[in-house]
Amino acid sequence: MHIKGDHAELVVGGRLDVRSAADARLALHHAVDSGNGDLVLDLKDLDSWDATGLGVIMGTHRRAGRCGRRLVLRDVPPRMQRVLVATRLHRILTIAS
Repeated sequence: MHIKGDHAELVVGGRLDVRSAADARLALHHAVDSGNGDLVLDLKDLDSWDATGLGVIMGTHRRAGRCGRRLVLRDVPPRMQRVLVATRLHRILTIAS
C-alpha cells in the first residue's frame, strides 16, 4: 500500500488491508489534522481493501467530520463501489466520479 499527496488530496494505491491499516490510519489522520476543507482520497490505484481497510476509511470519515472537514472518495474502482453499495456505506460517504 502506498499513499501519496498532502493534506488536501491523497492517492491511495495497492492493498488497504489488515497489514497496511496502521500505516494508512496514521497517514490519513495526519492529513485530516493538518488541513482544511475537503480531503479527497483518489482510489483509482487501489487494488483491494478488506474489512479492516474499510474501517480505516470510515474512521477517517468520522475524524474529518469532527474536524469540520469532509472526506471525499474519488475514482472508486467498480468492485469496491459494489462493496460500498452492498454495505450501504455509499449513503454515508461522499463519492465523486
